[in-house]
Amino acid sequence: MSDEKIGFIGLGLMGRAMVECLQKAGHPVTVLGNRDRSGIEEAVSRGGTEAGTARELAESCDIVMLCMGTSEHVESRVYGDDGILAGARDGQVVIDFGTSLPTSTIEIGKALAEKGAAYLDAPLGRTPAHAVDGKLNIMCAGDQAAYDRVKPVLDTLGENVFHLGELGNGHKIKLMNNFFAMTTAMAMSEVFATADKVGIERQKVYDVMSAGPLKSGMMDFIKNYATDGKIDLAFSVENGAKDVGYYRQMAENFGIESRMSGCASDTLRAACDSGDGGLNIPEMVDWMTKNLGAK
Repeated sequence: MSDEKIGFIGLGLMGRAMVECLQKAGHPVTVLGNRDRSGIEEAVSRGGTEAGTARELAESCDIVMLCMGTSEHVESRVYGDDGILAGARDGQVVIDFGTSLPTSTIEIGKALAEKGAAYLDAPLGRTPAHAVDGKLNIMCAGDQAAYDRVKPVLDTLGENVFHLGELGNGHKIKLMNNFFAMTTAMAMSEVFATADKVGIERQKVYDVMSAGPLKSGMMDFIKNYATDGKIDLAFSVENGAKDVGYYRQMAENFGIESRMSGCASDTLRAACDSGDGGLNIPEMVDWMTKNLGAK
């Protein structure tokens, strides 16, 4: 157990699971939430401390962790009179576990470096259920010395912890990963919806496709819902649309024309625009079934 004080901002499903894991391992944790106080109350009940502002949390902690939905959310906690940057100090390490825009990540890193603090981007793979047991995949990037310092804490949270080079690389790879995942998920959802339209059983389609090199974990996530009504991937359509949108923005920022992301982006955005952004990604099978013929 590290005796360094950890501050954690963002106690959604993933964040609260990570905090529970850290506390079970004996790490002292200070937390900061938003509107939903249930994660805060759980952490405090296990001996955690609640901070009033991000600045207050940063001033009292050696390692600051963020697990938030968007770059805008992260920036709102970093900048301003009550932000992390205002309370940052020499030798501190700040870690963003969310899926953020690399350009935003790099700018935050520069600002924190001026205060003597190090910024790491460390987006996550797997689910809150894995987080509770310290079984996450962690794609960390940034200063090597800062990474080495916090590696024991990352090992508490993750089964597979990668160091991927310079700051921003973690978010770049995460966006590429999620673009590919969402494209696969949308394609497989359409396959099952098309099977319904042309009169072929979903299971038979899957049996043929999965017998070859197309078989993947994402295919199985969609299949398990399509044939058994089981949701193995609790990841919202809204989050999927955000991540593919961030991938497209990243590509544009680097002068790349993404030829493959448009279909997944348009489909996910259409689902959000129809009021279905709260669906889990596997439930896009139902959305496709209803909307495949819509013009």
